[in-house]
Amino acid sequence: MSSTVYALLAIALWTSLASLGTALSHLPPFLLTGLALMIGSVPSWPLVLRDRRAWRVPPRTLALGIYGLFGYHFLLFIALRYAPPVEANLVNYLWPLLMVVLAPVLLPGVSLRPLHVIAALLGFAGAAVAILGARGGTAPASSADVGYWGFLPALGSAFIWASYSLWTKRVAAFPTSAIGLFGLVSGALSLICHALLEPSVALSTRDWLLVALCGLGPLGAAFFVWDMALKRGDARQIGILSYITPLASTSLLLAVTGRPLTWSIALAAALIIAAAVMGTRAR
Repeated sequence: MSSTVYALLAIALWTSLASLGTALSHLPPFLLTGLALMIGSVPSWPLVLRDRRAWRVPPRTLALGIYGLFGYHFLLFIALRYAPPVEANLVNYLWPLLMVVLAPVLLPGVSLRPLHVIAALLGFAGAAVAILGARGGTAPASSADVGYWGFLPALGSAFIWASYSLWTKRVAAFPTSAIGLFGLVSGALSLICHALLEPSVALSTRDWLLVALCGLGPLGAAFFVWDMALKRGDARQIGILSYITPLASTSLLLAVTGRPLTWSIALAAALIIAAAVMGTRAR
């Protein structure tokens, strides 16, 4: 398959993450994160059974992988549980913009240009529209809670994924199969936290099916096919394709939740995506 097909397959899998997370929002966050990440590590098991060096990474790299995979998905699942999911999903997609804005801070030799600042203001204006417009949406908690602390983990997930993506450039290159190790260790730690901090729950057959889809799809296979796309194609062209993700993810989430497309959702999506495109073009 061509690099474009691999990239589109990864985007299609990531598009379903917010919808699956919303459908499973009744599960404790540590439990959901742990199960999904451990299942997501399964595609790399045949590789490590064939060659144990596939998971041989320095402790610093392993710590970074746990920070990225565990931190991002845990905060995203919390956001989808305690904030209106459509708006929380849009705020989470500030991460492409944050990659551009944080690059001068986290990477040596990278400077911030005026266009970056304009893009940042545009993107955060989109996030503000999404948060303020949530008052007209359906919240999982009481209407008094809408708006508000539930969006903090959405912002946190965006920051973690952006900083993780940048910091991977400051560690030694690691094989794609090592992502399976990141997921396995992160999932185990999350399940330990669940056992210590959360009440035990019984999963239905539907729950197990959705968790398996979440783990094998957006938290598993997506990472592997995305790496295949980057290794086979032009990273710039593939990067442009990634802007399909927030549009497709929001559209699917609207359909799943039965929410109408409001002016605030449309405007927030347009501002956030435009900011990300502007920031990328300014690099």
